Amino acid sequence: MKHFKVFVFLLLICITNTRAWSQAVSGAAIPVPTAADVGAGKLPADIAPVKAPFPMPVFAKPVFPALTISIADRGARPGTLVTKVIQAAIDEASNRKGGTIVIPAGNWKTGRIMLKSNVNLHVSEGAELHFSAEIEDYLPAVFTRNEGVELMSLGALVYANAQENIAITGKGKLVGPPDGPLRQRYMNVNVIEKVVPADKPVSERIYEGKDGGFIFPPMFISPINCKQVYIEGITLQNTPFWNVVPVYCDNVVIRGITVHSVGIPRGDGIDIESSRNVLIEYCTLSCGDDCFTIKAGRGEDGMRVNKPTENVVIRFCLAREGHGGITCGSETAGMIRNVYVHDCVFDDTDTGLRFKTRRSRAGGGDHLTYERVRMNLRGDAVKFDMLGSRQYVGELADRLPARPVDRLTPAYRNITVRNIVIDKARTFIDITGIPESPAANLLIENAVVNARTAFKASDADGITVRAASITVTDTLLRALDVRNVLFQKVYFNVPGRQLAMDIEGGNSKNIRFVDCVPARPEGLIEQRRP
Repeated sequence: MKHFKVFVFLLLICITNTRAWSQAVSGAAIPVPTAADVGAGKLPADIAPVKAPFPMPVFAKPVFPALTISIADRGARPGTLVTKVIQAAIDEASNRKGGTIVIPAGNWKTGRIMLKSNVNLHVSEGAELHFSAEIEDYLPAVFTRNEGVELMSLGALVYANAQENIAITGKGKLVGPPDGPLRQRYMNVNVIEKVVPADKPVSERIYEGKDGGFIFPPMFISPINCKQVYIEGITLQNTPFWNVVPVYCDNVVIRGITVHSVGIPRGDGIDIESSRNVLIEYCTLSCGDDCFTIKAGRGEDGMRVNKPTENVVIRFCLAREGHGGITCGSETAGMIRNVYVHDCVFDDTDTGLRFKTRRSRAGGGDHLTYERVRMNLRGDAVKFDMLGSRQYVGELADRLPARPVDRLTPAYRNITVRNIVIDKARTFIDITGIPESPAANLLIENAVVNARTAFKASDADGITVRAASITVTDTLLRALDVRNVLFQKVYFNVPGRQLAMDIEGGNSKNIRFVDCVPARPEGLIEQRRP
């Protein structure tokens, strides 16, 4: 079918507004929080029951034995490296069936800390735990996952593997390493799948900086293969890489933490990776990369592991500066499914709801729900970025030609967004799908939107916007190989009281406007050009 371009001047049909729809498009019926209502400063004492559109466990605060050990009582002194004291206290408590290790007020210096079962690492108010910049303070190499690929490297500043009932609590601060070998010798010149051979056993993928070799940067806090993980109240700053990263974990609660990583490349806030039954609430993140992120492994290695991220609830959280407020991907191999985000605020963030993958990443996302979200953004509100750039995936970033669908073809589908207020954005909906795997089944309803541009999409199928008030300065809507699009009961507030729509591509079809209201009804004019 030959490509065609249609310029449609939309003279939308006046309707008799019901009271409910009138309230919805004015925002009166959309009870979204403000920045003052959410985040770490609003953390309640108890965990409220979780209500989600999929089954979730009952979350409770962990219980630890009465044993309490202060590192100051075991010989730790400010200004000296106290790694061995902290680790000995953790090992002792775990061997004695559990307890709490207290980091008292003061400045303390440490290397890698390894949590053990039934131990709570409590960082007291006024305590600052500063991490070393020397690679040797994080050796030997441990099993970890870096950007969705399994390998042996430094792991994390606070690390745990195959442990159960572990916690990090308190109102103290954890400070990442200053400039030094740890930050100067990590791999950052290529994409990870071109560096780590997929056919080499994981036990032989060792990157620990020996003989001038590079390392993979450690996460700040990363439990792997753990059950019942609890993190509450702490502040993290100056991470060398992603901040809080549960990998292959089950039953994770992250409450009331604060992250500062603005200016740090790849300084993600919270990354949930191939984990399940996760609750994140009342957190405040200001990040150098994405704020709240959901991942599930990368490409061939992620397919080999084949572990999804599923059953994740994020509520009452605040995303400040960062690339994305809530991001799915771009590592999607094991599938991301059953994610529910509600009552959150993105304030001065770049993108709001971000869906990322690449042709070679596999898997994708399914059944993702977002409700009662407020966005004040520098960039786009709902953004699909499924192709990426040649820098990372070469010619696979080229939209055409369409490729055959295979085991590495990712897909995003069944995404619902309800009751949102977008105070400011560049674009309301911005979709870059994959020609052979279009972004599919996106429903947005009950929305109040203020943006520069309302809609631009390529390679999408099944987009519905219902009961919305959209105020934009750009009168042009753009569609390229987009089908089955419905705008229903949408009030468009645009300059000149007139919209134009640019439709291209032989696959574009069934784009409808039903019961929509312009500022001034003027009929429908359609022009077709070869």
